Amino acid sequence: MISLFRTLLTAIVIVVMTTILGTIVIIGALLRIPHRNGGLFDRMGRLWSRSILWSSGVHVTVHGLDQITEGQPYIFASNHVSHFDILGLVVALPQHYFVAKSELFKIPIFGPAIRAVGTIPIERTNQKSAFSSYTIAADRIRGGSSVVVFPEGTRGTSYTIRPFKKGPFVLAIQAGVPVIPCLVHGTIDVLPKKTLRIHPAHVDVHLLTPISTTGLSYDDRDQLADTVNSHMASAMQTLYPNS
Repeated sequence: MISLFRTLLTAIVIVVMTTILGTIVIIGALLRIPHRNGGLFDRMGRLWSRSILWSSGVHVTVHGLDQITEGQPYIFASNHVSHFDILGLVVALPQHYFVAKSELFKIPIFGPAIRAVGTIPIERTNQKSAFSSYTIAADRIRGGSSVVVFPEGTRGTSYTIRPFKKGPFVLAIQAGVPVIPCLVHGTIDVLPKKTLRIHPAHVDVHLLTPISTTGLSYDDRDQLADTVNSHMASAMQTLYPNS
């Protein structure tokens, strides 16, 4: 009964808040309001995420904020097991942009809204287009903004860290900024893949030690991906050995 209530309440909140806040950010983009930390787009994105987390009965705890140096842009590389990973990361991280699959931009209101807040579309099945999207992301990073990527690609069904796609690490090397591996845990309990039923739960977001890209070239992309993957897998095993 609690799960059904939370699911219905969350569905209502998503529709209402997406319509209201989405309209606000779309208008903000048309008015060319600048993107900045604590600005309109940042605040609306956090409010949207917090509203959905509240309606779902989800509490987020962030660990490792001391890993972040103010003013330094990063690439945050996170595991991906649930739609709620995104909500947890939105409220956990300083101002940032997401790289998201292009299909999401076709959803009425939601699509134009995430484009307005600066989300970067990527064609996952078109390698040339995908690398073009990473070039746009690299320009954003060099301009001082952080970017969030899910190097596993699609959502998984367990917390085991899966093999990484190489594109995000080409981006990291191209932008020349550190990669912060992120672990999101607890979101499978909220909303696992292939279900729409929501369950209240506690979610933890862990920011691990930044990994430098200084001195790396395109040929080092596989090594960087493997380093980040091993750090995340080791931390997941240490923090959540029963997962």
